[in-house]
Amino acid sequence: MTSAERGPAVGMQFLCVCADDFGMSAGINAAIVDLAREGKISATGCMVKRSAWTAGARALQAIDPSRLDVGLHLDFGVPPPGATADRRVSGLILRSYLGLLDRDTVTREIRMQLDHFEQGIGRPPAFVDGHQHIHQLPTIREALLHELARRYRRTPPWIRGTAPPMPSAGLKERLIFALGGAAMAASAARAGLPLSDCLLGVYDFSDSRQEHEVRLASWIAQCRTGDVLMCHPSMGDVVPDVPHASARLNEYLALASVHFPMQMADGVTVSLVPFSRVQRLRRGGRNVNE
Repeated sequence: MTSAERGPAVGMQFLCVCADDFGMSAGINAAIVDLAREGKISATGCMVKRSAWTAGARALQAIDPSRLDVGLHLDFGVPPPGATADRRVSGLILRSYLGLLDRDTVTREIRMQLDHFEQGIGRPPAFVDGHQHIHQLPTIREALLHELARRYRRTPPWIRGTAPPMPSAGLKERLIFALGGAAMAASAARAGLPLSDCLLGVYDFSDSRQEHEVRLASWIAQCRTGDVLMCHPSMGDVVPDVPHASARLNEYLALASVHFPMQMADGVTVSLVPFSRVQRLRRGGRNVNE
């Protein structure tokens, strides 16, 4: 998938709504489980090194995996003991592009997180992406794709792409893609690993609740089958180390008010599906509407 301009949507479109950061806090876990049970999201990415992961994993096990893709949200930003915020991703980006990341160390970290995920959920991840999109960075990208192709040879997980929806993409969406999206798409294709299409849901976390409801409706209206709409819902937390707490609550409330399938003003119907369903049907040469 590239960032090429897209034509108008027609007919039925199938969207994967993916909630990030499961395991970061109890409030995030509660929101994601609630939205999954109510059919408001179809995927969630798990942070297996965070404090709420172990307790939260049991709730995810009880949700039908045919309705929810549960994946690994690869996390290189865990704060050291006593710190209250994630390590800055800018430092990781710089080290990756300067070739300062040790490939063996990165591979060990990826294997450890995959092990933790499998122990918590009892099955391989349906997909893998990265906290703050770090899965597409040099060295991390190569180590991750090699490990996934080696470890899950028969049924590989899908990878979340970062291609922006054109021509509506803003600066932040284009910047995220520029930091490794095209290279990730090319490398995943060479490795035989499926990649989702455009990434929706990028914004600056400054919306009011009403503004976010409007923004969410716009993302859904512009989606195409194969796109992923990322979100960051939470029911609220009192812990100080959860970033964008008010925005997360707004996202949860906005998503809770959505009802799929949705009929758009142009006659297009948008239905919610896990991306793994789209990927399986594509692999079998079948139409997603079947």
